[in-house]
Amino acid sequence: MTDLISLYEARIADGTLTRDDAQEAVLPEFERIRSALATPVKRGLFRKPPPPPKGLYLWGGVGRGKSMLMDMFVETMGDIPARRVHFHAFMQEIHAGMHKAREDGVQDALAPVAEKVIKTVRLLAFDEMQITDITDAMIVGRLFDMLHDGGVVIVTTSNRHPDDLYKNGLNRQLFLPFIHHIKEQLVIWELTSPTDYRQNRLEGSPVYFTPIGPEAREKIRSVWNDLSGGPAEPLSLQVKGREVVLPAFRNGVARASFYDLCGRMLGPGDYLAIADALKVLVLEDVPRLSRNNFNEAKRFVTLIDALYEAKVRLICSAAAEPEMLYVEGEGTFEFERTASRLREMQDKDWGK
Repeated sequence: MTDLISLYEARIADGTLTRDDAQEAVLPEFERIRSALATPVKRGLFRKPPPPPKGLYLWGGVGRGKSMLMDMFVETMGDIPARRVHFHAFMQEIHAGMHKAREDGVQDALAPVAEKVIKTVRLLAFDEMQITDITDAMIVGRLFDMLHDGGVVIVTTSNRHPDDLYKNGLNRQLFLPFIHHIKEQLVIWELTSPTDYRQNRLEGSPVYFTPIGPEAREKIRSVWNDLSGGPAEPLSLQVKGREVVLPAFRNGVARASFYDLCGRMLGPGDYLAIADALKVLVLEDVPRLSRNNFNEAKRFVTLIDALYEAKVRLICSAAAEPEMLYVEGEGTFEFERTASRLREMQDKDWGK
């Protein structure tokens, strides 16, 4: 088992990482947690186990290395049972577990779900904590209390300070005790690095590839591998009782085909949820649009609007340049704005 400080130095030495003062400053906080979890717990018949160490809430702007540091930290856990999971995906698992518990007649449906987590991990590492759903807001406070009482340590990344979680949300006053819990049980740390590493990876690189073919697919694959930084998993979003699935997701970056997002009957609410969950979307195989695929074209327009307003970085492959994607049929005039936005989103400073 190695510690994060040593691992960080090793990756600087082999050229994988560039030294960053803001990243280095938070490393002792990770080591504090790892060291405490690695210390054997003395148990006895009448001995109460010690409380778990404080966790860590690491927040700051996109691309500063929060997810990268957390991934490296989980690598150092060795035999300590740990799990790294995107917060959205974890909450979907919790909802599914509670649904089953209710079907089994359990009065407190959250209790067996929390107990299962407690039995399997000592460290939960959440990526991209954000609360956008009233149901999640009501559940997550009790869940974190149960996990803490069960000895589970939580490390999480977020783009928001805890005070800004679920900001302006419905019945937010009911959520405020959870914010207090976070401040009590987790060290709040802002990662203030001036460098946006994700943006730098794209600096000067094309983000719109045409025409569709082997060359475009290879370039998309290369960009995806660079930005995702490891194996991806599907991300399931619940939108008003419906499931919206992004086939591949990691570190705030998703990959999907045009058909995945525009060939299915998705609406504005679905695209807003997608835009809220992502920092970068890699969208493949956008075809030429016309009266023959008018519904898909309308959905594409709505998707681009949602991504544009949320400042989500778009990388895509398409059958033609933006101005030539939709050249005949009803909707060509309206598509001019979409083409303009596609051009603007190619700018190297987009999303800053």
